[in-house]
Amino acid sequence: MKLNWDDLSKPIIALSPMADMTDSAFCRVVKIVSGKKDYPIMFREMVSSEAVVRKNNKTLDMTEIHEDERPLVQQLFGSNSDVMAEAAEIIENEHHPEGFDINMGCPVYKLTSNFNGCALMNDPKTAVDIVKKMKAKISVPLSVKMRAGWRNPKQVLDFAPLIEQAGADLITVHGRTKEQGYTGKSDWDLIAQVKKRVNIPVLANGDIFTHSDIKRALEITECDGVLIARGALGNPWIFTDNENPTLEERIDVVLKHYDLHEKQYGEKAPMTFRKHLTWYFKGLPHMKKYRDQLHKIDSREKLVEILYEIEEFSA
Repeated sequence: MKLNWDDLSKPIIALSPMADMTDSAFCRVVKIVSGKKDYPIMFREMVSSEAVVRKNNKTLDMTEIHEDERPLVQQLFGSNSDVMAEAAEIIENEHHPEGFDINMGCPVYKLTSNFNGCALMNDPKTAVDIVKKMKAKISVPLSVKMRAGWRNPKQVLDFAPLIEQAGADLITVHGRTKEQGYTGKSDWDLIAQVKKRVNIPVLANGDIFTHSDIKRALEITECDGVLIARGALGNPWIFTDNENPTLEERIDVVLKHYDLHEKQYGEKAPMTFRKHLTWYFKGLPHMKKYRDQLHKIDSREKLVEILYEIEEFSA
């Protein structure tokens, strides 16, 4: 599928890039649950442009794409425009993602302290330079994910048009500032203002956890689509008509996800998969007694044993 944001049917529904979560295994299980070849659009977790250029094996492994994940957008972070452009060129030549996304929204100190992520909103000149240089090196669409601002929630109203003028094909706006982090509410009214300021497609992001949230976000923001983040964790059904999967359906998907995860991570899989189990069973009744057990799994067999107990207890 050739990705063209303008030509895609609206609304665009996409999986947001989330560090340590939206890896290949997770993207593939979302596609399995959706039952659709080209839906939703996948935004893969961010990778360091510096690490790509240094040919760091772990980072390069993170950029591999299974055909079942496509169409896929690879997110990059960095503050050096030449390095960002070179990294994008390397990844496109090796793995041919359908698009690239620049992280200008992450509020985490580890990134912002090195002038990455949301820190780029305080340096429009560098941000614009990154967009221009990446556009010159790649043949696929380039998008940018940003926040309302660093401290000023109106900062994005001036920043977004600059990014459009630099050549971005799409932007995503998370309706919180860097200082808010993930507290408070995503300001969908602000995102609506951004949509009116630019002519390229805009995706709304933040506080989208249910089908009704998707509908309300689209109505309020009048955006071209939504980028769903935490609302998809443990809940790939948000991309389907089935908003309330049965316990049996949930367990079936957990095991499918685990098997894909194990193929990707090998013997580390039991430990690295525990974070997903927290989300899959969050809010379900009678789960307190099993939570600690799930957080200590050391094999697929142990996971199956606990899931069987949960199913028997809930029968």
